[in-house]
Amino acid sequence: MKLYNSLTRTKDDFYTHTPGRVEMYTCGPTVYHFAHIGNLRSYIMEDVLEKYLGYIGYDVNRVMNITDVGHLTSDGDSGDDKMLKGAKRENKTVMEIAKFYTDAFFTDCCKLNIKKPNTVVPATTYIGEFIKVIKSLVDKDYAYLAGGNVYFDTSKLEKYHVFNDFDEEDLAVGVREGVEADGNKKNKSDFVLWFTKSKFDSQELKWDSPWGIGYPGWHIECSCISMKNNGEYLDLHCGGIDNAFPHHTNEIAQSEAYLGHEWCPQWFHVRHLNTDGGKMSKSKGEFLTVSLLEQKGYDPIVYRFFCLQSHYRKSLVFSYENLDNANAAYQKLIAKIVPLLSASGDVNEARFGELKANFTEAMDNDLNTSLAITALYDVLKSDADSQTKLALVKDFDKVLSLNLIENAQKAAAPKEIELPDEITALLAERREARKAKNFALADEIRDKIVAMGYSVEETRQGTVVKPIK
Repeated sequence: MKLYNSLTRTKDDFYTHTPGRVEMYTCGPTVYHFAHIGNLRSYIMEDVLEKYLGYIGYDVNRVMNITDVGHLTSDGDSGDDKMLKGAKRENKTVMEIAKFYTDAFFTDCCKLNIKKPNTVVPATTYIGEFIKVIKSLVDKDYAYLAGGNVYFDTSKLEKYHVFNDFDEEDLAVGVREGVEADGNKKNKSDFVLWFTKSKFDSQELKWDSPWGIGYPGWHIECSCISMKNNGEYLDLHCGGIDNAFPHHTNEIAQSEAYLGHEWCPQWFHVRHLNTDGGKMSKSKGEFLTVSLLEQKGYDPIVYRFFCLQSHYRKSLVFSYENLDNANAAYQKLIAKIVPLLSASGDVNEARFGELKANFTEAMDNDLNTSLAITALYDVLKSDADSQTKLALVKDFDKVLSLNLIENAQKAAAPKEIELPDEITALLAERREARKAKNFALADEIRDKIVAMGYSVEETRQGTVVKPIK
């Protein structure tokens, strides 16, 4: 399997420190609001990656954080705290907000067939771990105290920017335009490991520490949660492309400074979901959530299918027209599977292997889900027998998770017909006549129903009434 590595900027052979086992970390949500479908594109693609690694024989240990404290709104360690902002918006405590939106996130994941990671860690449960690592960084002279806060000193690194090449002038800035520079920093690219009450007096959640009462910076969360649950050597780190800088850049800096060796050699970044107006966000335009798609009549699985039709390293443009096209394609796909459901008998193993090879070839080539979907269509168009086709559909869906068999079964199931009130009343009269063993009257009523354009058939399941075509 070859996977594009954001760190080397090349498509590399996938490998692990321990043969047969993958230590995988994915950045979790900041639970101050519902996840929008742009966020969820990353989780869908990470889910496909995890499932495919399992499909080809790896034992995957996937760990994810839940950011329920910290995480400021800018890259410059300044601005409003997102959790506090959510609490103020809804007049709830930070922990009430965290619980509600954590549950909402996993409900959305369930609707999208995104598997819950092996280990999920809310940041608020790891404060002692954060303090331990920060203290070690201070002791090793990789961090310093200034203005009441603890900062990581990026000047101590041979190279700070690892995902892109920057010149010295760019490296010195390290914050977005319009963000006020923090005068406490030795270097503008330094970042906060621990905030104290001196900077954010309104912060609701605070803990005692060797540097004063305060709370951790956002970046320290993922490093500590991963090192604790994945071990000192991480195989694969995933997230949205917007996390590459500064979040993942800072994770690498602090983790390798703490450990004294390379931490994670492979990085998987998913590109943005855009609208016609640019990158999707909670603050721009219509707030697109899974619940909103459901309200508009879309099955969330159609959104998953929409995402899989595009490569994860390409920006994807969302519009309702594009989603409608995906929905139409998905329904046609299901219709092609329906005739296979009654297949029985032995699978042609040789043909199975030939057709499966097209699927694995696509997925082995940097998780090309678009070509994997094409491989699925090729199965359905092939000359393979029905039982082999059905077995391949089931097999591919272990990775794609598109509910292909389940929705084909629903499509094949007899549809309940809404009968006119007059027919319903006649059927009730006929039931009473049959109960009273007045079969002549029952037959007469049946003839009336037939004359009105409906057939009446007695089956083991009861009376079946259908419009006469």
